[in-house]
Amino acid sequence: MKTGRLELRRGAGRIRRNWGLYLLLLPAFTLTLLFAYKPMYGVLIAFKDYSPALGIGDSPWAGFKYFEKFFHSYQFSNTIKNTLILSLYSLATFPIPIVLALMVNQMRANRFRRFFQTVSYMPHFISTVVMVGLLLILLSPGTGLLGSVFRLFGAQAPDLIGSSSWFASLYVWSDVWQHVGWDSIIYIAALSAVDPSLYEAATVDGANRWHKVRYIDIPMLMPTAITLLILRVGGLLGVGFEKVYLMQNDLNILSSEILSTYVYKIGLLSSQYSFSSAINLFNTLINFALLILVNQIAKKVGDNSLW
Repeated sequence: MKTGRLELRRGAGRIRRNWGLYLLLLPAFTLTLLFAYKPMYGVLIAFKDYSPALGIGDSPWAGFKYFEKFFHSYQFSNTIKNTLILSLYSLATFPIPIVLALMVNQMRANRFRRFFQTVSYMPHFISTVVMVGLLLILLSPGTGLLGSVFRLFGAQAPDLIGSSSWFASLYVWSDVWQHVGWDSIIYIAALSAVDPSLYEAATVDGANRWHKVRYIDIPMLMPTAITLLILRVGGLLGVGFEKVYLMQNDLNILSSEILSTYVYKIGLLSSQYSFSSAINLFNTLINFALLILVNQIAKKVGDNSLW
């Protein structure tokens, strides 16, 4: 009891001594409270027969009715499968920014290095709408670049945009092209913190470039890479909505309908608010469980974790 009171007094003393810093923190804390934590009250909609006229509090309870409805719906297995395919496919490309960072770190010509980094970063600033528009312009079998090339040889171009089997590859590899340069920045920053004396000592010992990459660069990147991998796995079922929705059409809908697009159509277009909230809450709980699981595994295996 005395220990608890002592800790409270010490905490109050720290706040009084650093009141200016806490005052600077207050706006961010208030915004987080209002826009991140207060809306969590809305998860109750998933357990109620929500009616906008009655509001969340007065809407009748439905229990797990909408969760069971989703688990027994024909879209359950399809949306989960498509979401996992896109997520795991994207996760498989996780090492590409690391490889790019290692390549950039080995470049000795500073002018070429800056040019290469600028070129690789630029696609990141293209909006998702423009990115999907570029895909349509390039890959359209009728008016696109791909269609024009095939017609030069008297052939009919395949409709890649309308193909279910090509949807995942187009989504993932266009995403890699757009963001790989930007994603490599954090790894380049980690490599810039490596003590130059390590490279000098390795050179004295007769190490070549590959040895330096293998025994100096990669071990230095591992803590950063593991942290980012944990965060990526924690969002495994949280595949971005905007790009998938823009790439969807009637021909590829079987492979492009994922949880986020289904929630949008059910919730906003069909006004089934309780049903869409239940699906989204299920998605969030799975992601949270994966985050905790992967964090614990990383802590036991490599002593690197988020907490």
